[in-house]
Amino acid sequence: MSLSEHEQRILAELEESLVREDPQFAERVRSHTVYRHAGRQCKWAALGFLAGLAVLVAFYSESVLLGLVGVAMMFVSAVVFERNLRRLGKASWHDLTHARGDAEQPASLEHALHDTREWIRSHLFRRDR
Repeated sequence: MSLSEHEQRILAELEESLVREDPQFAERVRSHTVYRHAGRQCKWAALGFLAGLAVLVAFYSESVLLGLVGVAMMFVSAVVFERNLRRLGKASWHDLTHARGDAEQPASLEHALHDTREWIRSHLFRRDR
């Protein structure tokens, strides 16, 4: 849904006032995306999982309690990784399936994969074999 001219003008005024008042914050908001934030969180979660695995391997034979701390670190990291990966997936899937095309032939994942699907069907299910 597009914005009216009045709404676009108000939005532009808000953006200009934000840039004037705090240019560093405006640049940070402009440069950070869902992909960047969720990707960074996935990297930290992967490192946390590896650290938990290292704690588990290193200390389990000496103390079961420290081994459980490692398992807890691995579990929390896996949950954080999964949630951010899901967030990345939703954003990416939404971008793919709701791409804008022209009015006659809207661009969507269904249309993008149609030719590939037909080629696979024609080559896998040949009747003249």
